[in-house]
Amino acid sequence: MTRSLLIRGMIAGLLAGLLAFGFARVFGEPQVDHAIAFEEKMSQAAGEVAEPEIVSRETQAGLGLFTGVVVFSTALGGLFSLVFAFAHGRVSSFSPRATAALLALAGYIAIVLVPAIKYPMNPPAVGSPDTIAARTELFFVMLVVSVGALAAATGLASRLRAQHGAWNSALIAGAAYVVFIVLVQYLLPAIHEVPEQFSPTVLWNFRVASLGLHVVIWTTIGLVFGVLAERVLASHRPSYRLQTAR
Repeated sequence: MTRSLLIRGMIAGLLAGLLAFGFARVFGEPQVDHAIAFEEKMSQAAGEVAEPEIVSRETQAGLGLFTGVVVFSTALGGLFSLVFAFAHGRVSSFSPRATAALLALAGYIAIVLVPAIKYPMNPPAVGSPDTIAARTELFFVMLVVSVGALAAATGLASRLRAQHGAWNSALIAGAAYVVFIVLVQYLLPAIHEVPEQFSPTVLWNFRVASLGLHVVIWTTIGLVFGVLAERVLASHRPSYRLQTAR
């Protein structure tokens, strides 16, 4: 059954990638073009020689973007299905659709939104090349901490459920997660490397488009996979009940 869920997770991820590619082309790429134009203008003003274009902008915004988004979404859908296979019937007693939707929401918050609050996505021309390694390390530290805190909060809610009920235990665990994340984000160093002349509108639109791209991916995976998983579990219901009972 896990294999069937994995295949359907990758199918949901593939569909999410196709939708996300269309979203990125319409809302994300125009902001990238504005940022590149700003970068070229600043380079010319500084008298710097333009670097040779190894990959054309058309390829980057077309085939390159399509390949990257679709491969990422398909892989994410597969990982999502494995997490679902572990969580459903163990972490909660919700239906497959509800479990998939909650996992998608939790994944978006922990993997995308929380790290982006501290270290938001930046377009070209924003950020110094000298600090890219440090910025990458800090972003992944925030990502790992967020995912680990979510796992700990889920375990806390499970332990408190018998004594406080499902709703109260979820509120307590959620509050603990928020307090811990706020503390970590306060302690981690901030990075401010936006050029003074850079358009705040372009920066805002790029960051909104980046978050929206992931909204499309996670929402599509959560909803589509929930429907597909429900059908798989319905066809394997006797064996699945026996497995979860063990």
